[in-house]
Amino acid sequence: MTHTSTHASTSAFTVASGGHQLPGVLHLPAGDGPHPAVLLLHGFPGWERNFDLAHAFSRAGYATLVFHYRGSWGAAGTWSWSNVLEDAAAAVQVLRADPRVDAARLAIVGHSMGGFAALRTVAADPTIPLVASIAAFDFGAAATAPNPDQYVEPFDSDLLPLRGTSGRALVDEMVAHGPEWRLTALAAQLADRHVLLIGANRDAAAPHEENYLPLVDAYTTAEHHLFPTDHALADHREELAEAVVDFLKRKL
Repeated sequence: MTHTSTHASTSAFTVASGGHQLPGVLHLPAGDGPHPAVLLLHGFPGWERNFDLAHAFSRAGYATLVFHYRGSWGAAGTWSWSNVLEDAAAAVQVLRADPRVDAARLAIVGHSMGGFAALRTVAADPTIPLVASIAAFDFGAAATAPNPDQYVEPFDSDLLPLRGTSGRALVDEMVAHGPEWRLTALAAQLADRHVLLIGANRDAAAPHEENYLPLVDAYTTAEHHLFPTDHALADHREELAEAVVDFLKRKL
């Protein structure tokens, strides 16, 4: 059945997860649907929400959902890494159920913590054909590093838009999952999927030596790009959008 969307639009969208309604924005492209779709996952705590990418994906013909996880930016519930993963999986189901979306052509794109969540969500769901990770932070690698407590203070400094947590709690949760959360461990599960890895060689938040290069080595079939920029790819946003859109057009 065709669902007409003659003009592009941006509208409120909610994701039901953990007993809460989480706020989001759905960007619909012009033309008749159902449209291929992208779930766009922001990082911790969400200072950069990548709406420029959402609009770029919409212009390219992809319905794109950006939403807030539990306990962030006014969303109900409590923030935790595990809740982020549950919320991402819930968003996949809600987005796929929307009649304006082609459920078989769904990709996940994530930045920073969102890149971690994107890779884990796709690895756990064999029906999702494509994932793009942008400057992903590998919580498993951080948890098994010599001094994971080094992250308590940085996590504490980013709590303003979050509720129900602390830097200490977030480090303890990360350490409790330890090697289970290492992104390199997902290589076998992602081997039959289309994977795009994007890194930044001036990334202070998720240094590419610890977070990007190990994935390039482990995911032998993935495509990868290393940009000469910072964690937010601040001065390469157009190139970033072009790289992801090109990948979507070729693989989804």
